[in-house]
Amino acid sequence: MIKVNKLVNKNFISSFDISSQEVHHILELAKNFKSKDFNINLQGKVLGLIFDKSSTRTRVSFQVAMARLGGTTIDLNPTTSQIGRGEPIRDTARVLSRYCDVLAIRTFKQSVLEEYAKWATIPVINALTDLEHPCQALADFLTIKEEFGELKGKVVSYIGDGNNVANSLIICGALLGVEVRIACPKGYEPNSFLLDKASKINDNKSLLKITNDPSCASLDANVLYTDVWSSMGEENQKEQKDKEFNGFAIDSNLLSKAAKDAIVLHCLPAYRDKEITDEVIESKNSRIFEQAENRLHVQQALLSCLLY
Repeated sequence: MIKVNKLVNKNFISSFDISSQEVHHILELAKNFKSKDFNINLQGKVLGLIFDKSSTRTRVSFQVAMARLGGTTIDLNPTTSQIGRGEPIRDTARVLSRYCDVLAIRTFKQSVLEEYAKWATIPVINALTDLEHPCQALADFLTIKEEFGELKGKVVSYIGDGNNVANSLIICGALLGVEVRIACPKGYEPNSFLLDKASKINDNKSLLKITNDPSCASLDANVLYTDVWSSMGEENQKEQKDKEFNGFAIDSNLLSKAAKDAIVLHCLPAYRDKEITDEVIESKNSRIFEQAENRLHVQQALLSCLLY
């Protein structure tokens, strides 16, 4: 019978906060939650959501995850609370720590999240920042594990902007021994500090490859993955990025270069026929909607490891 192991770190504000063993444990728990072979009771526990950025999957998956665990959720919308009026984070974090049992925060700067974690006495979860999207990476690797069974030796090729999703894939890939290839236009490579830090996780330095050639990155890959080219807050760069990312769309031609049984992932929302074609989204290779569902299950597992 599987049991819940508490995470060593109180917070989950970065993929660096957990060990490879803890990632495997979260994925195993998530698998059991998904198959309904396991459940725990967090009745009386309260999750506070602070979302400075709009959200569909992250918000709903956290709310449903907490409900399935028997807990409740409070939506602390910055536009209808004192948070949006500029109350110091140190005050907000200390007050909410007396009301809630855990906070999930979706914001722009990683430093904002770190400030909450500094002052809160309850766990703080990164529900997305401009630097990382660690909960998404957990769902991604659960989806890959479901498809292929074994993660080690698999190749994940991410085609697109070296953004928060790419960053978390790199870290999680290093923890799990998965080769991660990032193909992006020059000047859009992932965060260099994060790359250096991730390279120290695993002795196998060949696990991470950065290239400006999407065809090269896709060759014999088990997974092709993309995200929107312009993230939230980059609307003013959209026109320029659309030009510079020409040739970086996942289409049937790029998919043909991957392994025969390759799957396609996208963290959504997608601009169909831009970073990925409609044909590929609807193809037999697509696991995009399984990937979206898995956000729910990994968040059940994560909340369990922080609260149970």
